[in-house]
Amino acid sequence: MKNYPRLKEMGVQHPQQIEKFAIYTTEEFDILRIVYEREKGSLLPVSRKYKFQRVKKTVMVDSGTRQTGMVYESSGAFREALHELEQIETARSEGADLSALITEEIRLMEEDINLRTEYIKSLVAKI
Repeated sequence: MKNYPRLKEMGVQHPQQIEKFAIYTTEEFDILRIVYEREKGSLLPVSRKYKFQRVKKTVMVDSGTRQTGMVYESSGAFREALHELEQIETARSEGADLSALITEEIRLMEEDINLRTEYIKSLVAKI
């Protein structure tokens, strides 16, 4: 959890169980929904929603008339949580890529061993 302080602050205790996440935005809130991988029969929730208040900012729309308008921006906490979730997702996809690479290497090694075994058997047959 050292790598994910914002998620820890939100109450996420097992980030490795996060399956996916979704973001919904309203005018005043950013809503983050996290879906977890749970074992069948688990009493823990499958998903949780977190609301982050959007920050209101006054921005000058027209400098000639000094007309201003309201703009809503995502809060820093929301952006940090999103960044940490993206790190988890990236790590998981790299792990899947690594797993596929290792599996392919094992298949090639087995193929090479089979070819060498056949060659050695053919040499023994010649004796």
